Amino acid sequence: MASDRDFYEILGVSRNATQEQIQRAYRKLARAHHPDVNKDPGAEDRFKDVSEAYNVLHDPETRRRYDAFGPDFRRVPDDVDPETWNRAAAGGGPRAGGAGTGRRARRGPAADTGFATGFGEDIDLDDLLGGLFDGRAGRGWGPIPGADQEAVIDLTVEEAYRGTRRSVTLEGGGQTRTLQVTIPAGVTNGQRIRLAGQGGRGTEGAPAGDLYLIVRIAPHPRYRVEGRDLHVELPLAPWEAALGTTVAVETPDGEAKVKVPAGTSSGRRLRLRGRGLPNPKGTAGDLYAEARILVPRKLSAEERRLFEELAATSTFDPRRPK
Repeated sequence: MASDRDFYEILGVSRNATQEQIQRAYRKLARAHHPDVNKDPGAEDRFKDVSEAYNVLHDPETRRRYDAFGPDFRRVPDDVDPETWNRAAAGGGPRAGGAGTGRRARRGPAADTGFATGFGEDIDLDDLLGGLFDGRAGRGWGPIPGADQEAVIDLTVEEAYRGTRRSVTLEGGGQTRTLQVTIPAGVTNGQRIRLAGQGGRGTEGAPAGDLYLIVRIAPHPRYRVEGRDLHVELPLAPWEAALGTTVAVETPDGEAKVKVPAGTSSGRRLRLRGRGLPNPKGTAGDLYAEARILVPRKLSAEERRLFEELAATSTFDPRRPK
């Protein structure tokens, strides 16, 4: 049982762990061992141990008493001083439930309880600790909150831009259920969408866990996504790049115009501010059109003559350091 082990050890955290670290450790272990998702015969017992450890350590006052009195913190009366407890327990004897519970402790090796008190006189431990050693009270596990669950949801760039509605099918505990989920506009790759109370079921009336949908934006033939920014290629003819022009660019929200400055080279990025993925809580991302200069695969006689004339006239050398 968990009460026979160190609760910090069960959660895999140090004794000076923060409340956030304790909660993070619990969520991870609860997901791994919840009976709805883990069919190992010992998973339910491990889940109960993890839940008990978390219920004790996540509450600051309960954690303080556990740190002070150890496994018997529930049975130590509120008015017992931790230093007095530790002095009474000094000498290596058991703090509770030992062979000498309820007996009188005497100085020296003859003490029935195994406690070496060092107080210089006989002490009745029942008087000192308020009947602590009258035996352990039984207890049930009590309500156990449901485990959080995760599911990946694949979206196109357009769905991430505008939002969408999806059916999500979940399997667990021998059951299958389908949820109709609204995906808000402006979600990003890797974002977690929390659906409160849609995770694993709790026991004995305890609340259900949460469901987290992890957004995965699928590769797109036109757009490359970086956070909320979108990147597209902007094909340009040599004369458009050299002379400058205005070009139409497709965005998830429709067509936009981008001004190409004269003297644009391949690789130059032209920004359309706010035309990336929207942000419900702040500034939208940008769209970057990256210039890519293309030349005709086949030249007409006139095109060839003009290019040859340009080559003979121009002093431009792209290989010369700038």
